[in-house]
Amino acid sequence: MENIESMMADIGSKAKEAAVQMALASPASKSDALNFAAAEIWDQRAQILEANKQDLEFGANKGLSPAMMDRLALDEDRLKSIISALKSIADQADPIGQVIEAWDQPNGLHIERVRTPLGVIGVIYESRPNVTVDAGALCLKSGNCVILRGGSESFHSSSALHACMVVGLKKAGLPEAAIQLVPTRDRAAVGKMLTMNDSIDVIVPRGGKGLVARVQADARVPVFAHLEGICHIYVDASADPEKARQVVLNAKTRRTGICGAAECLLVHKDIAAILGQQIVDDLIEAGVDVRAQGMKGTKQATQDDWGVEFLDMKIAAKTVENIDDAIVHIQTYGSNHTEAVLAEDPAVVAKFFNQLDSAILMHNASTQFADGGEFGMGAEIGIATGKLHARGPVGSTQLTSFKYLVTGNGSVRA
Repeated sequence: MENIESMMADIGSKAKEAAVQMALASPASKSDALNFAAAEIWDQRAQILEANKQDLEFGANKGLSPAMMDRLALDEDRLKSIISALKSIADQADPIGQVIEAWDQPNGLHIERVRTPLGVIGVIYESRPNVTVDAGALCLKSGNCVILRGGSESFHSSSALHACMVVGLKKAGLPEAAIQLVPTRDRAAVGKMLTMNDSIDVIVPRGGKGLVARVQADARVPVFAHLEGICHIYVDASADPEKARQVVLNAKTRRTGICGAAECLLVHKDIAAILGQQIVDDLIEAGVDVRAQGMKGTKQATQDDWGVEFLDMKIAAKTVENIDDAIVHIQTYGSNHTEAVLAEDPAVVAKFFNQLDSAILMHNASTQFADGGEFGMGAEIGIATGKLHARGPVGSTQLTSFKYLVTGNGSVRA
């Protein structure tokens, strides 16, 4: 029987100790660690893919959906993408020590606001093994330590990838405890992490609604999170037909199991009969189950289809009166993640951008671009939909805090 209490206390203690060293680590050593890890992943690709086969068998026996199995699966191309992300993060400017703002006061003080690490970050995630590398890399780049708790489905893959990250740390002369993976499937480890406010500075949950809701409800540690990715696309009467058809199809079908996949299509009533129906027909032809209202889908939409994160080849579709009606629908059923407007009328785009408050708003672009890598961050640790500290894709810069450096010249206050 594993002693979760003792195990997690040891992991937390090691992370806290390593965080002191990581805060002082040079930019070169952090970049070296990431590049060494990238090389190790490629060298160990056969072993990683073999570990992934074990996880896929476990997932199949557990009855995971096709979309969830896709999240879990690795192949050489996906490993190349993981390696590319590592190298991209390694090449980025180091955020630690960056002067965010500087000014001089009439009292003679010179003040600088400078980026600092958060400390120890706990990341709790489910079936995507690439999060092991993305989260580890972003935390390392930002001078933080990280405690990773992957899902039971990705246990072997995450362990194999984590071992490569540790090799990178060792070769670069950085503490191995900077990136730790909780070595158990026992769910009690998650519960313990949520209460470790003596050693963990922030928790990042990355997974389904059940996981994120539990973390937000039970955590005694601050949380960066998004509850669901209920992404909407509104097709305005001014939309370019070809752009609209291409974007909607990509937004839904490229990868259905990611949080940036479109889950609801809203179409202006003036184009619903022709362009709207063409878009619906495109989706159906691609194998999507379209629950439609005002257009002919695979089945009639019901109230239960709005505000749903399907994460599957399913989408809700609805005819709306105008941009105002679309905005009301999104405000009612959205999750403040990502919404897109397909329109050529600047006034419609401006209203969409001004009146909606989701973390990411897009114009004439697929919601599948809601990804830190596509935003130039190399990767992301998640998409934050709250309004405090971090919002949208969370990259290395978002994993920092700041301190004020104040310089005087024998200054005394009257």
